[in-house]
Formats: sequence, structure tokens, C-alpha cells
Amino acid sequence: MKRKTWIAALALVLVVSLIGGCAGKPAAQPEGQKPSTEQQSSGGDKQTFVTIAGATSGGTYFLLANAMAKILNDKLGSQGWKASAQSTPGTPTNIKLLGEKQIEFAFGQAGVAYEAYNGVGSYAGKPKAEYLRAVMYMYPNVLQMVATKKSGIKSLADVKGKTVCVGAAGSATELNSRDLFAQYGLDYINRKDFKAEYTSESQSVELLKNGQADVANLVAAVPSAAMMDLTSAGEVILLSIGPDIADKLHNINPAYYADKVPAGAYPGLDKDVPVVSVANWIFTRADVPDEVVYNFVKAMYENHDDLVAAHKVAQNTTLENALDGQTIPLHPGAEKYFKEKGVLK
Repeated sequence: MKRKTWIAALALVLVVSLIGGCAGKPAAQPEGQKPSTEQQSSGGDKQTFVTIAGATSGGTYFLLANAMAKILNDKLGSQGWKASAQSTPGTPTNIKLLGEKQIEFAFGQAGVAYEAYNGVGSYAGKPKAEYLRAVMYMYPNVLQMVATKKSGIKSLADVKGKTVCVGAAGSATELNSRDLFAQYGLDYINRKDFKAEYTSESQSVELLKNGQADVANLVAAVPSAAMMDLTSAGEVILLSIGPDIADKLHNINPAYYADKVPAGAYPGLDKDVPVVSVANWIFTRADVPDEVVYNFVKAMYENHDDLVAAHKVAQNTTLENALDGQTIPLHPGAEKYFKEKGVLK
């Protein structure tokens, strides 16, 4: 009888222990899933985790993404913010990461965001990225098509049979290249009208320098370090993209617009060169809390000098042009800040 009682007691202890162990252990985070944006710390304080996606390491997007993360950590760290920057191939990947809830904010071209949100262009036939929301304008991205002098190329119509650096696979630059060359009746994907090299900006520069490429699409703000590097040697020319091509591009995507690289922007550039530009924005997801987006935007404008110190293209990031080139709906958190500042009514 005593033995049965002892066994029953032991069984009860084991059951209680198992229940207690299960109750005290937090639920495991699914493998590969990022923690939610806002969480409670063990002490009960709210923590805000933010990842900002740029593009390839060393590029303008990534430099500014790092500067933004530093601003958030320095200015909002005492309020539980923990921010970091992430390098990626570019806008298309950033849009995908937002959809997977792996990041909270991302740099990107407004034109690519427009296509993804509406399921058109390069996103035709794919699920619409209706989770995308616009946050704030950053600066213009200029399509700077440069050719080596020894290639003899004077126009983009002359590149058939040549080697062209079209941008890294998965980048907005490569999508820009597709759109641009299509206006000249050229197709490097199916017809192989020319040899396409899927290269980053730095790789494109190297291929041009060593004679392995004839043309490169260097999409960046003016002046860009890559263009300064190439033009300083006097071995390249900047190809024009006329207003007729700009109009055709605008018709397929409203984010494209006619622009120019002014004379004197680069060594040897003695006259304005017509080009095409597209706006760069910060994007987020619709489900990121309004308070998080509001505080993000507020921190960026209130610490604008820190952004400019990281890269002078941030001089374009002002309240006066806060909505330039907007192609998708604003996030309510951004709307709140812009209404407070009189940008929106």
C-alpha cells in the first residue's frame, strides 16, 4: 500500500514539473522568422527592432542605410530602439524582404515600387505587392550610360553586338536597363542583341577600365564616385538619352522623367547631357506600426545634417521635396508627420 502511494506521489511530482516547465518556457520563434518590430523586454520596457535595407556594400543606399541606423540608435536607443543596416542586391530584393517581414524599411526606386504594387511591367503576372507603403523621398537616381572611347559607340542604338554592364542581377539598375534598351528596340535577355554583364557598380567600372566591357549603366546621383573615377582618366564618354526616350519611358512607368547631367559635373564634360532619372524613396510595410514610422521620419528630418555627412546626395532630402516622385500610397505614420509640418493638408 505504501509503495503504491509513493509511486502515485512521484507521478504527481513529475506531472507538476512538466507542466511548470512548459509554462515557464517561452514559445520558440519559428526558424528563419525575424522578431516582431515591437516587443516587450524582460523588464517590461517596449523595444523596437528596425532593419533598414540598402543595396550593395559601399553604394549610396547602403551608406545612407548605415547612417540612418546610427541616427536611430543614437537618438532613440534610450527609448528601446535597436536599428541595423542590411546589404542587398537592390530594390527588387528589398521589396521581397519587406513582403517576408524580414525588414522594416528599405531604400528603393519609385518606379520599381510602382510596378510591384500594381503588378505591371517586370512584375506582370506576379502577386501585387499591396503591402508596400511609401515613407519619404531621398534623392534622384540618374541613369548615366557611359561608353569607352575606343568602343566607338556614340549612341545607345550602337550597342548591338557589344558588351554592356546592365547592373547586378536582382537590382533596380538591371530593370532600368531592360526598360531603357527596349525603347531602342534592343533585347539582351531573349534575342541577345548584345552581351549583358550582370555586374555591381564597382565591377562595371573595372570591366570598363580593363577593356572587358564597352558600355555600363551607372545609376546613381550626380556626381557619383564611380563616374568621377572613370571620367578623370578621360577614356569614356557620357551617352545622351533624349527627351523622346524619356517620354516613352514615362509612358510605361510614371517614375521616369527627363533630366540632365550639367556641364562641369565631371572632368571633360563641357556641356549638359540629357538623361533620364527616377526618384529614390524609403519604403516600408503597411503593418509596421504608425508610431514606428512617424518616429523614423521625424528622426531623419531632425538629424538631416548627419545624413548629409554620410553622403551629400542627402541634401536632396528636404521637406520641400518630401513627396517628389511618389508612386504608391504613403504610410499613415509618414502622413501624420508631413501633416504636422504642413507638407500635407
